[in-house]
Amino acid sequence: MTERHLFGTDGVRGVANEVLTPEIAFDLARAAGEDRDGHVVVGRDTRRSGPMLAAALMAGFNSVGVDTIDLGIIPVGAVSRLIRDSGATCGVMVSASHNPAADNGIKFFGSNGTKLSDADEAAIEARYFVGAPWHRSVGAKVGIQTVMSDSVDRYVDRIIQPVEYSMRGLEFIVDAANGAAFLAAPTLFERVGATAEIINADPDGMNINRGCGATHPEALVGEARGRVGLSFDGDADRLIAVDEDGVVADGDVIMAIFAQWMKERDRLKNDTVVATVMSNLGFRKAMERLGISVIETAVGDRYVLEAMRTSRAVVGGEQSGHVLLEDRATGDGLRTALRLMEVMASTGKELRELRTVMEAYPQVLENVVVKDRAYEDNAAIAASIAKAERALAGRGRLLVRPSGTEPLVRVMVEAPSAAEAADVAGMVAKTVKAELA
Repeated sequence: MTERHLFGTDGVRGVANEVLTPEIAFDLARAAGEDRDGHVVVGRDTRRSGPMLAAALMAGFNSVGVDTIDLGIIPVGAVSRLIRDSGATCGVMVSASHNPAADNGIKFFGSNGTKLSDADEAAIEARYFVGAPWHRSVGAKVGIQTVMSDSVDRYVDRIIQPVEYSMRGLEFIVDAANGAAFLAAPTLFERVGATAEIINADPDGMNINRGCGATHPEALVGEARGRVGLSFDGDADRLIAVDEDGVVADGDVIMAIFAQWMKERDRLKNDTVVATVMSNLGFRKAMERLGISVIETAVGDRYVLEAMRTSRAVVGGEQSGHVLLEDRATGDGLRTALRLMEVMASTGKELRELRTVMEAYPQVLENVVVKDRAYEDNAAIAASIAKAERALAGRGRLLVRPSGTEPLVRVMVEAPSAAEAADVAGMVAKTVKAELA
């Protein structure tokens, strides 16, 4: 971990047992558990290091007198749901999401099922760095561990309750990414009566996300053959779809489909959706055509969530496939898939027709490795950005932003053609590299 800093944009993350160690997990749990009442639920994905880190977390909570419930291997959306259903005061997911198998991560959730705020994470981090003396419970006050053996069934039963349409006759191919959805996804499709071929559902602890899942939708492109493909990532908070022709439908397309469907049924609160600065210009133009307002946030589903709560929006998310719906809790790829199935069942339309609600602009992203991410006051970079914006005026979009986790400046361009987008992005990226690399 970097000096006196643990939490990044999505929890604590690093190479397991090297950067993210059991000792860190144990002390984080103590820091989060001191002065906490009630119990905590803990879930994980399929990484080899998951049981090690989950055990350390539960031991840490128990040492300060907090009971823990082990949910086992389960999607992150299930942790969010089962926090609320079990009356837990906190929940933890052990997962590095879409990262390689050697990495792992720790995400904390509050009693309402949402990720902790920046302030709450900062408080845990501050207590962690203070260190000893720690509160030590003894005797009957030591926390105990129990197992929720039916956690997958409880979660699936809960998310299918509101479904109003029969899924029989719908046919899918589902990529479980050898991750947290490998048990829950087959259960879900069986319960709703849809036909599904499940692939990449044989985790060995090290094959999570390897050439599969939401970060590799190409794994489904050749397999569609008239079926809809649904692809989850390692912790199953993302969904990327593939239509019957093998064309990828990312988070922007999925959000556009949901927004149109809900507006037509007078269920789109305030005719508003929430998206990040990375959402495609084609998404924004589609929403404008439909009379739907778009609230724009920084990258990160926690910022989408904050804007949704403020605006009372019922659809929000990211191009990467994080989609948040009515409960405004956290991204849940299986719940997103279920909603997409609802739209297909209720309209009788195939995904290749539904996706025509928006036409994406070609998008090019250049990641420039830099020594210093502070580009805002650089005159040469400012001039290059101004030149690019003049070239794109009214026809495209330029976004330059520093990475929140890596020594990178990201240059994203959308334009009417891929060639023009690449040219403009290359021009700006070249200047950034010359000035900051």
